[in-house]
Amino acid sequence: MANMMKAAVVRQFKAPLIIEDVPVPVPGPGEVLVKVAASGVCHTDLHAASGDWPVKPTPPFIPGHEAVGTIAAIGKGANGRGAFGLREGDIVGVPWLHDACGGCEYCTTGWETLCGEQHNTGYSVNGGFAEYVLASAAYVGRIPKGADLVNMAPILCAGVTTYKGLKETEARPGEWVVISGIGGLGHVAVQYAKAMGLHVAAVDVAEDKLALARKLGADVTANAMTEDAVTKVIKETGGGAHGVLVTAVSNAAFGQAISMARKRGTVALVGLPPGDFPAPIFDVVLKRITVRGSIVGTRKDLSEAIAFAAEGKVKSTTTTRRLDEINAVFDAMKQGTIDGRVVLTM
Repeated sequence: MANMMKAAVVRQFKAPLIIEDVPVPVPGPGEVLVKVAASGVCHTDLHAASGDWPVKPTPPFIPGHEAVGTIAAIGKGANGRGAFGLREGDIVGVPWLHDACGGCEYCTTGWETLCGEQHNTGYSVNGGFAEYVLASAAYVGRIPKGADLVNMAPILCAGVTTYKGLKETEARPGEWVVISGIGGLGHVAVQYAKAMGLHVAAVDVAEDKLALARKLGADVTANAMTEDAVTKVIKETGGGAHGVLVTAVSNAAFGQAISMARKRGTVALVGLPPGDFPAPIFDVVLKRITVRGSIVGTRKDLSEAIAFAAEGKVKSTTTTRRLDEINAVFDAMKQGTIDGRVVLTM
C-alpha cells in the first residue's frame, strides 16, 4: 500500500479545494482504514468548505461523509470476536456520524446522533474526498457484497437522513407525506416513502426535478414557483399531508411546510439553510402541528436504509465525476443544476 494519497483539502473557507498528496492515515485502536471506491457529494460538504454554519470545522481538513470502499487495514481492537467482526476486504460505508461517546443519556437511549461528544466525518475528522479514509469500526455501515458502490455512496447520508426523517413524521402506510425539495436528498426520500407504503406529494420549484419525482413514483407533484402548491397539496391529499419532510435548502420552504400539514400532522426538517423561518402560531396551535428537527440517523437507521437500497427498492440518481473535479461540482451545486447526486469515483 502506498504511503501517500490524493485528497481534496479545504485550506481556506470559501476558496477552491486543493488536490494534494497527503500521507495515508494509519488506523489506531478501534479504527479501520478504508480504500475509497466512491464518495458522494452532499450539500453539507459545501457548507463545510464555506464555513457558513455556526460551529465551523478547522482548516485544513478533507470533506466527504458518503464514502464507500473496502477495508485496507485494521487497527488494534477493531478485528476479531467481540470487536465488530470486521476483516480486511470487507465492504463498508463511512457515514457522517464518525463516532460518539457511547455513555451519555443520548447514546444509551438510542439517540447517539445527539451526543455532545460525537465526531463527524468530513467535518471534525477528515473525510472521504480522498483515496483512503479512517473510520470507527463500531460506526461503519456494512455493505452487502455485489452492491453497486456508486449507488450505495449517497445512502450513507442522503439515504439514512431521509429515511430517518420519514420515520420522524410518524406517517403510516397508506397515509400522505410531502417531500419538499427534490434534490440529492429529496429524490431518495420519494423512493423510501414509496417503499414504506406511503403516498407521496413532491414539491419543488424546478419542473425537471418534479419530472424526476414522478418517474420515481410520486403520486402528486406541485411547482411552488408557478402554482399554489399549498392549495394543491391540501386538495390532492384530502386535507393536507400526515407528514411533511423538508429537504429543501430554501427558508421559504420551511414555513410553507407547516401550511401543507393536516391536523395532527408532523413536519420533519432535515434541510439546513442558514437563518430562520416564520412559524404561524395560530395554525400550529389550532391544528396541533408538530415541528421537529431530524439529524441523519443512528447505526440502526443506517443499517435499515442500506437494506432498502441493497434490495433494489431505493436507487440514487447519480452522476460520476473525478476527485479533481470537486470544485466544478460545488459550482454546479451552488447553481442548483445537479439532478440527484454527484458521486466522486477514485
